[in-house]
Amino acid sequence: MGGDDGLVLLTGPDAQGLLAAVLGTSGEELVAWRVRQVDHRPGSSTTVAYDAMVRGPGGTARQVLGASTGLRTPGAAPPGVLALSDGDTTVAVWRFPLDPGLPALPTATDEAAVRALLASYGVRTNGLRLDVRSYRPRRRAVVEVRGDGVRLFLKVLRPKVVAALHERHRLLLAAGLPVPRSLGWSDDGLLVLAALTGATLRTRLREGGSPAPDGAALIGLLDRLPAEVCDLPLRRSWTDSVDHYARVLGAALPAEAGRATDLAGRVHALTHDAPADQPTHGDFYETQLLLDGPRVTGLLDVDTAGRGRRADDLACLLAHVGVLAQMEPVHRATSHALGAQWLRAFERTVDPQELRARVAGVVLSLATGPHRVQQADWQAATTARLDLAQSWLDSADRALSGPPVALWG
Repeated sequence: MGGDDGLVLLTGPDAQGLLAAVLGTSGEELVAWRVRQVDHRPGSSTTVAYDAMVRGPGGTARQVLGASTGLRTPGAAPPGVLALSDGDTTVAVWRFPLDPGLPALPTATDEAAVRALLASYGVRTNGLRLDVRSYRPRRRAVVEVRGDGVRLFLKVLRPKVVAALHERHRLLLAAGLPVPRSLGWSDDGLLVLAALTGATLRTRLREGGSPAPDGAALIGLLDRLPAEVCDLPLRRSWTDSVDHYARVLGAALPAEAGRATDLAGRVHALTHDAPADQPTHGDFYETQLLLDGPRVTGLLDVDTAGRGRRADDLACLLAHVGVLAQMEPVHRATSHALGAQWLRAFERTVDPQELRARVAGVVLSLATGPHRVQQADWQAATTARLDLAQSWLDSADRALSGPPVALWG
């Protein structure tokens, strides 16, 4: 059916036949479709989500479909998943929520099942409403649950990681960090989290940036991570994985393959020997922080908490702020001002050259985003993010004392 781990097959015109095949098993017809999200892992697999218009006995409706070359054995396809093979490549095709990597997703998106689940935790409510907030095929999903006096989030994960995430929440909450309380988890990969109050730091940036936590407050928040976090498994940071992201970029945009490889090499040269022996959040950026005024009231998505490097957490926030400025130029001045203040504060606690190189590494990882979500102008957006990564590396090489505007998109 196709090489290159299925990238061309699952994003090109031949994907139509695969999608039509899974719909045909229930007598439905594919009317129209488009790629909405691509997760390409060179040398391993490709997973794609699609928006589809589907005609059935009850009329035409929008559905989300998925396909992946990552299913190893056709005979092991779960119910609702169609496995197709030409002898060389096996493709699993499904419709949301029957994702083969997320067996708890049907429960999390079914009102009766969620009501029964909550009752098992002693939570009873009327007027239940479920809203899918995010979905990354075969990786994770988040469903918001609202009812009379109740607001929760159901986090759907691969079953093998859910118990460990529950324990991370318990550890950090006991240490006094403002993380969501976990009510419990299920063997098939569903974690129930209490909602927190506050607006995200990204929302604050879009509203003008004031009030927002200063660099010292953000460092203080990370200082509260308990030493026991270092007992958790070491997780490769975005910077550690720059070679992987360079390969992803090269496969998606061959014209930039050489530059992506060169940038990854420069990041490695400046960061390769730093020890990873500090407690870290692992994915520290503006949508993970909830605020009440300048005070942080929530720290979200602690899946990645573990032993690592403080510079990676700080670099992650700076990189995201720079990319946000590219994505939303109307907020560029706000992002620039806050980012520059944070950079000055951060460079008083970690090596400035290493920090800037690590920012470049995170930007390189974020450069895969426009293609992954199939942004309309993804080629130009990818090139712009590579330009931003290059600016941060040039800054690190020259050891500049002040941040030029170019560092913020």
